[in-house]
Amino acid sequence: MGYIYIFGTVVFTVYGQLILKWQVDQAGTLPEALWEKLVFLLQLLLNPWIISGFLSAFLAALCWMAAMTKFNISYAYPFMSLSFLLVFLLSVILFGDPVTVQKIVGLTLIIAGIVVTSQSL
Repeated sequence: MGYIYIFGTVVFTVYGQLILKWQVDQAGTLPEALWEKLVFLLQLLLNPWIISGFLSAFLAALCWMAAMTKFNISYAYPFMSLSFLLVFLLSVILFGDPVTVQKIVGLTLIIAGIVVTSQSL
């Protein structure tokens, strides 16, 4: 069951990040004037999709607390790196983000770290 909590943490984290990016992109660029920036950001906070992103962060925190009851943090935390992999893959698919050699090397190192760490339980 502990791995389900880690999986939930990763999924809710990834969802929140992608939703926030999607909605911020749709809202446009941040205005220059301070007051306009504040109004822009407050309008985003009232967006139901943005609210769902914050709710997913809360659910991720609940899942993480549950995971902490099952695993040592030094074992469980590297699995959070899966969120980097998923956000990268989904941002390429959904937003057309560029794929670079440096990103591929970095993600390969992250995956190798997860594999090595997962053997330590």
